[in-house]
Amino acid sequence: MDKKSNNPFQWLNLTVSEPYYLFHFLVFFSYFVVRISASPYISHRLLYREIQAILTLALFATVKIVKDETWEAFIADMLFCAKILLVVISLIMDYHLAVWYIVVCSAIYILTEQPAFEGLGTSSKLTPLQLETLLTEGNTSRFWLVEFRASCSSACIKASRCFPELSIVYSNKNLSFGVVDLGLFPNAAEKFGISLSGGMRQLPTYILFESAVEVTRFPEWNFEAKYLHPPVTKRLLSKHFELDRLLVEYLHGK
Repeated sequence: MDKKSNNPFQWLNLTVSEPYYLFHFLVFFSYFVVRISASPYISHRLLYREIQAILTLALFATVKIVKDETWEAFIADMLFCAKILLVVISLIMDYHLAVWYIVVCSAIYILTEQPAFEGLGTSSKLTPLQLETLLTEGNTSRFWLVEFRASCSSACIKASRCFPELSIVYSNKNLSFGVVDLGLFPNAAEKFGISLSGGMRQLPTYILFESAVEVTRFPEWNFEAKYLHPPVTKRLLSKHFELDRLLVEYLHGK
């Protein structure tokens, strides 16, 4: 997982300003309010289950931390696991409470959206026309690595930190990074052979161009939606597009 953490004050500000985090905080905080009203008998049973839930959540967090994931993916998975445990525990007090939490969590899922990482690194936001112009001009970078994403895709949100941070490490005069928002330019999806259907699991798509010709992409053309491709990480993209090799070739003047 990406070990870079945000400033605590920035995180607090993000929690207060973003409905996605604020509503989740209120839901989890409400449990402690309800917990106080529980009878001594139920409190005893709850304590045992709460310890189990905390240990389960800690184990889940440890597994997720070991993986090379972004903070956005880690937070989304942890909140999902915590909501499941919250519903399970609330069943001990009253099944009506569990149903209420299910309804509230469903409403949060429908009405709010996890914010994507806003940094661009050294990559550029491009329109399809700008991308076409850059690819065909002879005085631009030989290689262009382009991320095609949509803000409505949870997979794009989870992977939103990878591309900017890769651009900071590997961007040079020979390799440039660009981002095309398919939510704003859906016609570009057809042009580059990208399905916007969530079932096809093709968002985000990364394409490496060399002198206006596509070299390779991720997910690849032969990818079948019924098979899950691994989560997008910096390590995966770097290996798939051989970014270390491209950087070495640039440094050696090839």
